[in-house]
Amino acid sequence: MNRGRRSGPNKAAGRRNDNNRIYAHPLPLLFTSPEPIGTSSFSSLLGSLGLGGSRLEVLNPHCEGVFDPATRSVWVTNAKDSRILWTRGFFGKGNLSRSEPSWLARQVNARKDRAAGKSMTSEEVTAKRRAERKQFKVDRARAIAQAAAEAEAAFREGRIVSLEETKANIPSAATWKPSSSAITSASVSTSGLNDEDEAPLEDVEHLQLTLPEAFFLCWALDCLTVLDPKSMEPMTLQDIWIAFQSAHLPLPLGVGSVQGQETLRPDNPFLINYVFHHHYRSLGWVVKNGIKFCVDYLLYKRGPVFHHAEFAFVLMPVYEDEEDKTSSPFSLPNVEPFTWQWLSTVNRVNSQVQKTLILAYVTIPARKRMSKEVLGSPACFEHYSIREIALRRFIPARMRD
Repeated sequence: MNRGRRSGPNKAAGRRNDNNRIYAHPLPLLFTSPEPIGTSSFSSLLGSLGLGGSRLEVLNPHCEGVFDPATRSVWVTNAKDSRILWTRGFFGKGNLSRSEPSWLARQVNARKDRAAGKSMTSEEVTAKRRAERKQFKVDRARAIAQAAAEAEAAFREGRIVSLEETKANIPSAATWKPSSSAITSASVSTSGLNDEDEAPLEDVEHLQLTLPEAFFLCWALDCLTVLDPKSMEPMTLQDIWIAFQSAHLPLPLGVGSVQGQETLRPDNPFLINYVFHHHYRSLGWVVKNGIKFCVDYLLYKRGPVFHHAEFAFVLMPVYEDEEDKTSSPFSLPNVEPFTWQWLSTVNRVNSQVQKTLILAYVTIPARKRMSKEVLGSPACFEHYSIREIALRRFIPARMRD
């Protein structure tokens, strides 16, 4: 009996240990020392930091991705590079998955007929739960209709049916158990394959990086090479700078076009989002998309596999010069004053999932004080600023203590 009780915590502890081992590195770059650091040797510690005799070595994975202007993203098609970028910092998402590129693992699980729930991916677990909830609603509706018919028949016969007897025939969420049909339907819907299909599996999924993520890996870490989609040749940093901003123009220019320098503006959506992404990434946070919770970004302390996001951010661009707002070709969200209904809705959604809503005001510098040379390079980032305002919904029933 005691052994059975300990199986749950031991299993959770084993999963935690695996995550700590797999996601041990917060960035794609690895810092190693040629000499082991002694626990009591201060000189060896200084040496590992490059202050002593030995130097700190940096292992760069040199990943590659292809720029896609249509989706405003960079595609990493190499499975090894995708694995490195995901496990070391949780960069990007699988184009066929919710977050982690797990399409191939789902197909392998389906082919091995693991419908019992062993080694299931997050997408398979979600599909299984949805199928079970759907089956519960159908069974409950059928039971309610049957109870109503029996009560009406008893009324015609002059019999009295007690309330306890009626409730006993209607399943509840605490006592209802799913049948095997829900699990089978979930596994079939997520796999898309049958047991007779024995063709070799080919991984058709790629890791999709947002433009701020890709530029952070290129410029800040220098561990990603972006290829031109037409020539498949490596793009220079200047080409990437122009192409990423041109992708947000109403009429995008060609990749690497020099004419794009004439259309560079400080209110380009790429610059605003990158300022936010770089600011919090440099502070050690994992920045992910927050559209699921009606916000722009979610911030994780370590990553999605460890804890839920604690903070939900709404990006609020603020023009330093109102004339730039009038002449801007971009339709930036949250520039105009928002309504109280919108703010209350977003705050209520995030408070229900125990997230703190934060409004991040990104001040856009005036265009008249930004020269073409400054706008033509990442040197313009020092002219931006970010202010945060945290909102907390008052819930009287919860906050009395």
